[in-house]
Amino acid sequence: MYWEKGANIIKEKQLLNFKLMQTVLKGRSSSVTIDTNGPVIIIGECINPTRRKKLVTTLQNENFDYVLELAESQIKAGADVLDVNVGFPGVDDVKLLPATVLAIREKYDIPLCLDSPNPKAIEAALKVAGPGCLINSVNGEEKSLNALLHIAKEYEAAIIGLTMDDDGIAQNAQKRLEIAMKILERALKAGMKETDVVIDPLAMAVSADSGACLVTLETIKLVHLKLGLNITMGASNISFGLPGRESLNSAFISLAILNGLTCPIANPEKITDAIRATDLVLGRDDFAVRFVEFFQNRI
Repeated sequence: MYWEKGANIIKEKQLLNFKLMQTVLKGRSSSVTIDTNGPVIIIGECINPTRRKKLVTTLQNENFDYVLELAESQIKAGADVLDVNVGFPGVDDVKLLPATVLAIREKYDIPLCLDSPNPKAIEAALKVAGPGCLINSVNGEEKSLNALLHIAKEYEAAIIGLTMDDDGIAQNAQKRLEIAMKILERALKAGMKETDVVIDPLAMAVSADSGACLVTLETIKLVHLKLGLNITMGASNISFGLPGRESLNSAFISLAILNGLTCPIANPEKITDAIRATDLVLGRDDFAVRFVEFFQNRI
């Protein structure tokens, strides 16, 4: 069923000659547009307690100073959007996620990506953040679709759709494309716009599977060509457990952008230079203005 409906979507895309897809995210008064012609939008990943003990400690005390430090450093390094994750054992994220959002919103006018597996925490954060956020994330599981799509619609948020479903993570690009089609179809059925669906093709560790990056790149290409949607991913996931991670991540992200990646989730301090360089090489930076400005600002 989903394949047939997905095929209809593909046919419509072909007839429209792959029209430009623009996903608009909003801060307090500013906005950021992710579009399929670039330039690449960077979603900063660093407000996340994983491997950050100081963040866990400060959040436990409802002290947001370190959160704001991380926000500022990422913005200076080139982040266009900030992912906000406050998940750690024992946390009341229904209370803490909106409080963290308010702290960031008060000081920085930047769009936010709300990152939690708890739909109640997402909804609580959306209530205080206002329209134009990005939800990280929905997937192809029925439980996830049923819990989050109506929330996204009600609060005028975009969603990240992970290409996994009730059967887990598929090991081939075609299956991941079918899951992306399912998420898109269900989002449209819930009253959302196709521009508010951003697909995550799932970047997996290449140390565990030498073909992992190839599957992700092929999924990006298929989603880009068949659905025309904006595409994100955890850009550093592929290098877990390996030396030379920055070099590996930079090589992979350049290939991913060439295939259709538009808004990676990454540490901007580690990856912005590669992204600016890739945008320039792909003709998305007239007269190298953004590239030069980025390196001048680092001096």
